Amino acid sequence: MEWAALISWIVTAGGGFVLLALWLRHGGMRQRQPGRKIRPPLILSHFGLAATGLVLWIIYVITDRDALAWIAFAALVVVALLGWTMFAIWWQRRQVRGTVAPASTPGLPAEQHFPVSIVTLHGLLAVTTVVLVFLAAIGV
Repeated sequence: MEWAALISWIVTAGGGFVLLALWLRHGGMRQRQPGRKIRPPLILSHFGLAATGLVLWIIYVITDRDALAWIAFAALVVVALLGWTMFAIWWQRRQVRGTVAPASTPGLPAEQHFPVSIVTLHGLLAVTTVVLVFLAAIGV
């Protein structure tokens, strides 16, 4: 189970990295306009904590120390909460706007350039990862 969780976590991280790259490419760090958008501390803490948890999980897989599994799971729960927060922001803005805008749209938050397919896949894989990590931590 721990290997399935590791693979799921790595694939999920890949999708997250694509989303982060898109956010950065569309000026996420430079956004200054008012309104609800994904701010740098939110997305960077999500990314940083997810990466830290993944490293802890890799160490757990190598050492088989149960405490590391639970610490990684706790980190993953916080990552999931941050992820749901970002998803809510993205979804609310998307509902108001309707579709993905062209890259040249001024004033549009960077996250509104995220493709629905990548957001959906990242979210589904993230839920799968949380479940697999929990199952591995309880010894299934």
